Amino acid sequence: MPSPLIVALDTAALDQALHWAGLVAPYAGFIKLGLEFFCANGPAGIAQFTQPVFLDLKLHDIPTTISGAVRAICAAPPALLTVHASGGPHMLEAARNAAEAACPEGRMRTRLLAVTVLTSLSDATLAECGVPGGATAQVLRLAQMALNAGADGLVCSGHEVAMLRDAFGPAPLLVVPGIRPQGSATADQARVMTPQHAMAAGASHIVVGRPITQAPDPAVAAAEILDMVT
Repeated sequence: MPSPLIVALDTAALDQALHWAGLVAPYAGFIKLGLEFFCANGPAGIAQFTQPVFLDLKLHDIPTTISGAVRAICAAPPALLTVHASGGPHMLEAARNAAEAACPEGRMRTRLLAVTVLTSLSDATLAECGVPGGATAQVLRLAQMALNAGADGLVCSGHEVAMLRDAFGPAPLLVVPGIRPQGSATADQARVMTPQHAMAAGASHIVVGRPITQAPDPAVAAAEILDMVT
């Protein structure tokens, strides 16, 4: 069974990302590459990694544009790709159809994860954006719509994962960012949780970045976090 740990490599530098990826390879089920990395290196950069890649681009546009983007991205291909659930059902359906069309026979299709509410957003910030009712209600609304539209899973904070697992059962992938080991700085995250609590709540995978990559020894930090949840 693959490791539940996803290590986020938050850098634009290909050499640095490859170095980190090599260090954490024994412990990470996926390595996460984001918008910063992709803008600097593109699909060719993704293809440099031997580990399964979680490409976190949070795509959000009209269905036709998303369809073309997903087809282009899936040529790399990442194992996981994020789209914003708030793009709506037609956008999500276009993304799913494009991922299926871009997958050659015999290769596993890129799985789509719908981002519900960013872990940097608090209830107060959502209210400022015109979203009433807080994060929990919004996450549930978006999750139901995204899964109905063909998403393979969801990205949510640890605070919503138990609710989503109860609502939708074991099938969806539930990927939880905003993970901070006890005593770690929260930085720009508003809704955080420890690795142990997120996995106990029903997460499929947890995403950890700076507590690993900025540690004196990233390999040791990754091993310690994996030990916490296995």
